[in-house]
Amino acid sequence: MPDVQKVSIALTGEQLACIRAAVDAGEYATTSEVVRDAIRDWQFKRELRQEDIKRLRQLWGEGKASGPAELLSFDALRLEAQRRLQEARKEPDVAG
Repeated sequence: MPDVQKVSIALTGEQLACIRAAVDAGEYATTSEVVRDAIRDWQFKRELRQEDIKRLRQLWGEGKASGPAELLSFDALRLEAQRRLQEARKEPDVAG
C-alpha cells in the first residue's frame, strides 16, 4: 500500500452508522476501506466535471467565434423539417 497517513474526520451519526453497516454486511473489511472507496469515487467524478467544464469552455469559444446570433423563424424551421421528413419518406430503401 502506498504512503498511508491517518487523518481525523467528523461524520454525522447517520453517516457513521451507514459505514459500519456496510462493514458489518461484509461489503468492506474496514471503515477505512469505505472512506477510501468514497474518495476514489469523488476523485473520478471530479475529473469528469473538470473534463465537462473544459469541453463547455471549448464549445462556448466556438460559439462566440462563429459570429453573432441571427433571428430564426420557427415557422420556417418547422416547414423545413416537414419538407425533409417528406423527402426522407420518399427515398427508396437501399438496405433491401
